[in-house]
Amino acid sequence: MQHFEIFLVCPPGLEPVLCQEAHEKGFVNPVAVPGGVTVQGDWSEVWRANLQMRGAARVLARIGSFMAFHLAQLDKRSRKFPWGDVLRPDVPVKVQVNCKASKIYHAKAAQQRIETALRDSHGIPVSADAEVVLKVRIIDNQVTISIDTSGAALHQRGHKEAVGKAPMRENLAALFLRACGYDGQESVVDPMCGSGTFVIEAAEIAAGLYPGRSRDFTFQQLASYDAERFSDLRDVGEGSVSAVQSFGSDRDAGAIRMANANAARAGVSASTVFACHGAAEVRPPEGPPGLVIVNPPYGARIGNKKLLYPLYGTFGQTMLLHFKGWRIGLVTSEPPLAKATGLPWMPQGAAVAHGGMKVWLWQTPVLR
Repeated sequence: MQHFEIFLVCPPGLEPVLCQEAHEKGFVNPVAVPGGVTVQGDWSEVWRANLQMRGAARVLARIGSFMAFHLAQLDKRSRKFPWGDVLRPDVPVKVQVNCKASKIYHAKAAQQRIETALRDSHGIPVSADAEVVLKVRIIDNQVTISIDTSGAALHQRGHKEAVGKAPMRENLAALFLRACGYDGQESVVDPMCGSGTFVIEAAEIAAGLYPGRSRDFTFQQLASYDAERFSDLRDVGEGSVSAVQSFGSDRDAGAIRMANANAARAGVSASTVFACHGAAEVRPPEGPPGLVIVNPPYGARIGNKKLLYPLYGTFGQTMLLHFKGWRIGLVTSEPPLAKATGLPWMPQGAAVAHGGMKVWLWQTPVLR
């Protein structure tokens, strides 16, 4: 099987964390680059990346490249490109073109040439609302052709229907858990859990469940897809019930109902516990200490920032008083709010792009 470059997309600021995951999961030559991680592999590795990578937002297969200095050359080389190896004549394709620092600078004209080449040379239909998306980058006169093999963004695991206000995306939660050193071997507590994303993600990691086990992917509509081989790959990730439990609480009873329903759909009810109370009432579960991770309200996301300082202060006091031996991770767009907790934060890390704003993951060492 032919090897090519596979690009794992992630939120800017978390590329090194995603690279660590790709390395741990055995992908070949993972390299962190702006906006994601490149690995090398064949189509079975594309399937595996979509199925197994918790931190990736989507997976692009870079299926080829060539030089083109003008539209006539782009037209000629597009017609010679082996589209039929990957695309099917019964599945429509959407073409997106981005030009930068190239003699071909008119993206719309380039898009039209490629669409015509697809239709004329291989009989592949083109549609503006097709699920299969062909992404063409023309940079410094080099034309790079990629296919979005995921379809819906990978944070859509396929078993979370109920969400609260300003939810944390699952792939982002997985990367933040990893950045905090979580490996599925310790308890996780989220005292402002909302619809349960951190808690459910932690429980799935502990159980060894594949994040993509409950959904379909665009690569299943490609000529390179082998249903039997992918079925064998998917069956490996059925996981097992974990002895490690994750705990969530929230003062909103509706959020707790959502979290319980989401955990049931994800198949992790047996290893998750949700309770309805405020963050000040949270106490450590029985057993060894682990990780507290929280995505509290912040001014740019929910409500008035000035009203949030007492909430953060109370959270910090609760942690210092009751959670000795635990590590704390906190996500916020407002560094002053993090500092208002009074917790012994390690140096501030890189900003992470999230929902049109910058957020930071703040971490403590083990509380003494």
